[in-house]
Amino acid sequence: MRRLRREARWSQAAVGARLGCTQTQVSRLELASRTPSQSDAERLDQMFGLTKKQHFTLLYKRIFSHTGGPSWFLGWVDEIEPAAKVIRSWDPLLIPGLLQTEEYARCVFAQSPRITEEEVEARVRARLRRQRIFDRSDPPYLLVLIDEGVLRRRVGGPEVMRDQLDRLLAAAKLPNVCIQVVDPGCLAGMPGTFMIAEMPEGEPDASYTDSAAEGRISTNRDILASLSNRYEAIRRWAYPEHVSLRMIQEVREEWT
Repeated sequence: MRRLRREARWSQAAVGARLGCTQTQVSRLELASRTPSQSDAERLDQMFGLTKKQHFTLLYKRIFSHTGGPSWFLGWVDEIEPAAKVIRSWDPLLIPGLLQTEEYARCVFAQSPRITEEEVEARVRARLRRQRIFDRSDPPYLLVLIDEGVLRRRVGGPEVMRDQLDRLLAAAKLPNVCIQVVDPGCLAGMPGTFMIAEMPEGEPDASYTDSAAEGRISTNRDILASLSNRYEAIRRWAYPEHVSLRMIQEVREEWT
């Protein structure tokens, strides 16, 4: 809100006049010390020309919804992925969340330390909601790189793994999904999981990097350039798509 206000060269008092509140109340909104109302969100969308995107309205809904996901990941899930044109993903440890089956995701979340069954189910529901971006009329182009070891890393039992690899094979048939398996000799991908989102014209591209403690979302050009270079370095170790799918099928048969 503060960034958009400054770009519009409006004072807090000017925004307050449009919202029907005081300058102090606007300051509290920007500092997140005042809980916004739905009408605040709708007026802000109108004020900044974001009614079609429902930027502030979606933020409002996020505040009052139980997403089941960590707070630092919500910006990516709610704002970046739904609008992205292209998503590039690298994961050396697990099947990426956008392609996980319900049971695979449940098994992954259940291994989190000190997590309750209710929290596991909430996170599973959030993960399945996240995958709805593929239901839209113009879904993003998803480019997935996964380490070969992921196909053999046991998550749950053999049935869970077979269903998960079937999910990969089915997703690969979609015209907007490309899945490639990366040779385990690739060292460029060892630093960890990351995603790069190519956004519509006029919006900055974004990246997400993961760690054991938390993830980081960035639109910094230097970080994006570094991750893009790393992605290409990993991709050079990837098998062609048709070879990758044959490998997935072969490993699928091993899970008996």
